[in-house]
Amino acid sequence: MSARNPPHASGPLPPRREHASTGANPLRRASDRFESWFRGFLMLVLALGLPVAAFGAGLTAYESSMRVVRTQSAERHQVDARVTSVVEEAGEAAGLRARVRWADGETVRTGTTLVKPDTPEGAPVRVWVTGDGAVTGPPMSGNQAVTTGWFAGGAAAAGVAAGVFGARTGVRRVLDRRRCAQWDAEWDRVEPLWAGRFRR
Repeated sequence: MSARNPPHASGPLPPRREHASTGANPLRRASDRFESWFRGFLMLVLALGLPVAAFGAGLTAYESSMRVVRTQSAERHQVDARVTSVVEEAGEAAGLRARVRWADGETVRTGTTLVKPDTPEGAPVRVWVTGDGAVTGPPMSGNQAVTTGWFAGGAAAAGVAAGVFGARTGVRRVLDRRRCAQWDAEWDRVEPLWAGRFRR
């Protein structure tokens, strides 16, 4: 009888494995199922939460910055002033600050502002002042508000992504420790049986 054509075995057919049709894996542990479910949950959080957090944080920061823009634009204005003396400072800022004087109606005011290098005394300069006559910087612009919004949105998106990655890594480590403990416990039960076979 040829080995290439073995006779058909008689008897009942082997039982059909139901998990083959349903896709279930009999070797899949509860921790594996939980990890798969948790990974899908994190993907949903990443897909939905990231754009919502980025848009919400960006819009909030932009609206807050625009309120600052409107407030500063209403409180600050530019005046024509003249340099009265250069303030001597040590370091990289030496010679970049100067005392200036300007007329606010019938009141003469003075202050300190940044000037370009080699600005002589008596030179005219434009300075930003508040309503009470204090020298200040220029008001925040609309472009700066937009930049602030984009930065806040990007930071929120990065925070959500980092949180999802951290949660996935943390859960994976916890599950791996549990699996290792289960493997050790199972090996402690099985190892004596296997070792006993080779002692005969």
